Amino acid sequence: MKKNLLSAVAAAFILPFSSAQASIDNDAFLDAEKKVRYGSYQDFKEAINGLDHPLKPYVEKTYWQRHPNIKYQSEIENYLTIYEHTPLEWPVRKAWLEYLEKNNKKAAYIKNYRETSNAALTCTFLDFQLDLGAPEKAIFNQVTDLWTVGKSQPNECDSLFSQWRKKGYLNNERVWKRITLAAQGGTQSLLPYLKTLLPKNERYLADLYLKVRRDPSAAAGLYRYKNKSAKEGEIAIYGVKRLIWRDKALALRAWQKLEKMFNYSDEEKADLYYTFALSLASSGHKQASFWLNKVPKARQDKKLIQWQLGNMLKTQDWEGIAAFFTGKDNLSLGQQYWLAYSYAKRGEQQRAEEIWAKVATNRDYYGFLAAARLGLPVDLNNHPLEVDQKLVDKVMNAPGFKRAKALYELERFTSARREWNYLTNTSTDEEKLAASKVAAQNNWHDNVIFTLAKIKAWDYVELRFPFAFQDIFERYSKRNKIDPAWSIAIARRESSFAPDARSHANARGLMQLLPSTAEYVNKATVSSTRLYQPKTNIRLGTSYLQYLKKKNKGNEILATASYNAGYHRIKRWLPDEAIPAELWVELIPYRETRDYVKNVFAYRQVYHTRMGREGNVLAPLLNMKMGG
Repeated sequence: MKKNLLSAVAAAFILPFSSAQASIDNDAFLDAEKKVRYGSYQDFKEAINGLDHPLKPYVEKTYWQRHPNIKYQSEIENYLTIYEHTPLEWPVRKAWLEYLEKNNKKAAYIKNYRETSNAALTCTFLDFQLDLGAPEKAIFNQVTDLWTVGKSQPNECDSLFSQWRKKGYLNNERVWKRITLAAQGGTQSLLPYLKTLLPKNERYLADLYLKVRRDPSAAAGLYRYKNKSAKEGEIAIYGVKRLIWRDKALALRAWQKLEKMFNYSDEEKADLYYTFALSLASSGHKQASFWLNKVPKARQDKKLIQWQLGNMLKTQDWEGIAAFFTGKDNLSLGQQYWLAYSYAKRGEQQRAEEIWAKVATNRDYYGFLAAARLGLPVDLNNHPLEVDQKLVDKVMNAPGFKRAKALYELERFTSARREWNYLTNTSTDEEKLAASKVAAQNNWHDNVIFTLAKIKAWDYVELRFPFAFQDIFERYSKRNKIDPAWSIAIARRESSFAPDARSHANARGLMQLLPSTAEYVNKATVSSTRLYQPKTNIRLGTSYLQYLKKKNKGNEILATASYNAGYHRIKRWLPDEAIPAELWVELIPYRETRDYVKNVFAYRQVYHTRMGREGNVLAPLLNMKMGG
């Protein structure tokens, strides 16, 4: 992995960790790893006996994964004991357990089994325990938990489940529970099988659940509820809660009748009110306020209160905001900001400014907005990180750190992060701080960011907002005529500066570009490998930002939202009548995009200030309008 130059201001805090720079012979490791992959036991011994490298355990892992053998039981178990709970353990343990199962080594399997989410391994463990005389009740109680899930379990569980059923542990209550789990978010293809386990007079219920799962509008067909039983009522309320997201008018009409048809508990009703309120508020439905107000206070959470605020902001109900939030404890910064805004709109300027002054002391989107309103200078509240050198030395001498460092040098990023996570998860908070400083020295920016976040160490701004790849960002931002603080803030939000980052949507690299987007911007195909290269990714990402800025007529708020949600979707979100930009941001329908815009502009302010620039980048929002 190439080291990238930092700015002078970023480099100033880095200490000369000389031992962290000690070179190791990676070629020797790679040769040994290759030799043992398909080699003999003798090859394996020759490879590791002469190897002095932090990744020697990975050579051993490679061999034991591929060549488990009862002849070497003591060596394998010793390896598993030494590296228990580390990232090295489970690849070997899984291979070892599968070998022991295949060779019917029951006692050894039980000895080496550890708790796992792998159902196949767990079923074999319980099966072998029964065979060796373990108390049936203790085993079958665990089998109950394995059976009562909303998905199919592996074939290794079949024998165990058969014994469990013969002993009378299967009953209608458990069948219904599994049907419910499979229907409500589980594997719906399991329902026809589970149907056969119901009494004949109830099998229609499984068909009804499947129908409602596939088509929520079926829940509105009242003729389907022939017996008006509690189980029918369960299906009906499940279906109508799904239907509210697809056909609001039909769901509202259906609920008026279902509420009278079934005897729902207060808890069930509160859960439905909550779902209806979220769906209606997030789509700006005219009945949103009615349903928001129906949700009991005990069921209200941050998400719902945010939509309550959003609903009142949409109608610019300043009186309602003041009435709803005044006197409430533990208001979020956003709620405080908009409460002050509502006071200002009511002519209570002094009251508004008192709240804004408190909000302005915070380093976040609302803090910077409040500072802009009051004309206050931006204060990043940065605390330089000072750690005991003994802790730094302890981190650098930890085997997990040495393995992580070697893996990073080999660009085995996933394995390196696993080692880093193991190291920090088993460290004290003070050790995590020392580890963060060492990681910063090695340019492992994402590890620094996530490690500090774990312990809520928010005030070490220089570490949390590094000038990663600064020379590249400045070069291509200048070429594309965009603010480098903006482009680096985008990357900070998108990938935390992990060059190998890849999202579930297949976006790649520092600025998380889809291959199709990269190809469009580049006007030629871009290979996946090149998208992971910082220079290529930043070049194309900044070009795309320039393109979006131009498409949005120079509006960088809209361009930022477009980067996350797409230009055409953003255009649909613009109101017919112009509203203040800060209000538009607060009313973005997608929470992900709403938070994205706020975070990017907060990060941009941090980088803007860290670059030695004056001014508040959020100030233009105060006089900006959207739509119209």
